Amino acid sequence: MPAPKRKKTGRACVIGLDGVPYGMIVELAQRGIMSTMARLMDIGKIHRMRASLPEVSAVSWTDFMTGADAGTHGIFGFTDFKPKSYAVRYPNFLDLKAPTIWDRLGARGKRSIVINQPSTYPARKIEGLLVSGFVALEMAKAVWPMSYRAALEQIGYQIDVDVVKSRENPEVLWRELNKVMAGRQKALNAFWEEPWDYFEFILTGTDRLHHFLWRAYEDASHPAHQAFLDFYRYIDRLIGKILAAYQKLANTVSGFYILSDHGFTGIVQEVYLNAWLEKNGYLRFLKPSPESLEDIHGRSKAFALDPNRIYLNLRNRFPKGAVERSARRALREEIAGKLRGLEYRGRRVVREVFFAEQVYAGPHVSKGPDLIVVGEPGFDMKGSVRKKEVFGLSGLQGMHTWDDAFFWAQEDFGDGLRIADIAPIVLKNF
Repeated sequence: MPAPKRKKTGRACVIGLDGVPYGMIVELAQRGIMSTMARLMDIGKIHRMRASLPEVSAVSWTDFMTGADAGTHGIFGFTDFKPKSYAVRYPNFLDLKAPTIWDRLGARGKRSIVINQPSTYPARKIEGLLVSGFVALEMAKAVWPMSYRAALEQIGYQIDVDVVKSRENPEVLWRELNKVMAGRQKALNAFWEEPWDYFEFILTGTDRLHHFLWRAYEDASHPAHQAFLDFYRYIDRLIGKILAAYQKLANTVSGFYILSDHGFTGIVQEVYLNAWLEKNGYLRFLKPSPESLEDIHGRSKAFALDPNRIYLNLRNRFPKGAVERSARRALREEIAGKLRGLEYRGRRVVREVFFAEQVYAGPHVSKGPDLIVVGEPGFDMKGSVRKKEVFGLSGLQGMHTWDDAFFWAQEDFGDGLRIADIAPIVLKNF
């Protein structure tokens, strides 16, 4: 819906909390654990918001920063296929096909400071300062301009937690989260004092905490329950600090925003889509233990790529394409119909199966998946080629969800908000 009319502030500040669901933020505010958020909910509106499809940070944050979906910006996931191949590559910021919020502001002579924005690696020139977030590999390529790198290293700035060690050991996770948060806050303190028109500050430790210790939130008897709540008390105090500093500069709350890129919930079962496709006769491999989709058999009709994207093995798109485009519509309907009926111990597994044209618009739609499978809460779709059974579990406790991200603003933007709607809202301040 169109944004409510309001006076332009000439300034905006965005706080991002990666993977924080609408239901959690509301509950923690109502319980007094996040008192700043409770106050903001009294003076503004917290919206339930739909994330991208698939509901992963690489796509959702890109939807946010461009105001477009993957059909326009060209980023369909953390991975994608090399052209005319089953080999996988990792798209990066240089693959982005649409301008960002700060690109548009820079063209107007506005200066932006962007700290820890996921999916902006390697950092590229902006009017201001950009510090790339997940999945940045090294500081040397994660900062623009490079002159800021020494200052970040001096304050002990760390791009992310050590994911492997944190996944294995909760004590390491807490230690890593505290270290990363300390660096983030020092960067915030240092760069806030610089001149800026747009300031963006993203926290990704929330996502890591939810993946590895979601049960600590759900279970009050969990040994880490209080530590989990204390982490959110800390985040709430940080939000309060930023809010006070923004109000001092802008003399208003208008132009101040908080959002997440997707929701979260606990995992009941992981669902291995390639195993399902194989059991249902749509996928074959050349050997019993395939290492990748490059081991696909030429008679295959469909295959999945992480986390929940299904591609038809179309002739003239893939090297061993066996499906004629004339058969695409019927095959999509058939696969979607069967997936909608999938159950686990009497429970519905698939919430919805979307066709590409329902999700994407723009010049790059044909490069994306044919189907996107959204699980019911608790059923986490996966694209592994090595799993033989449809259902299973790994060490993860929490999973992303699609339609319970959140967006806080002073104004009420109504229902049905999508994360791609936020960029235009932010830009109307200028």
